[in-house]
Amino acid sequence: MLKLPHTKSCFVCGVNNPLGLKLDFETDGRIVRARFVPRTEHVGFRETVHGGLISTVLDEAMVWVIGVRTKRFSYCAELNVRFVQPVRPNEELLVIAELVANRRDKLFEARAELRGARGEAHASATGKYLPIKGDSLADLLGDFAESAESLLG
Repeated sequence: MLKLPHTKSCFVCGVNNPLGLKLDFETDGRIVRARFVPRTEHVGFRETVHGGLISTVLDEAMVWVIGVRTKRFSYCAELNVRFVQPVRPNEELLVIAELVANRRDKLFEARAELRGARGEAHASATGKYLPIKGDSLADLLGDFAESAESLLG
């Protein structure tokens, strides 16, 4: 598995974000994955990790798999999440994402799942993404903490 670069400021993968998750994404060229252990401060209600945080992690994994497979970075245009069972804090999880479709580099579709240590499903998502262009892309590329050349080719 190839380790993917971090950004500086991203909430999910940013190395300089003091409130961030600092996830380490990796790829085999087809899928993207990362391990994730939610903390007690991520609880939304009664020892259950907030669904918004779970959605964020699923979204980030899909953005990364689109980048790996298409050499393009993208924004989420539509996100659909299905919550299967509650996620508890301090439980090790694995997020895995794959590209479903590339519509002529104008629209990307991906799916992701969040699984527990025993492989049990906690949540899954599908998303539609639009490519980042122009100044926004330049700003994004400037935020990488490490070289993104291996990703962009």
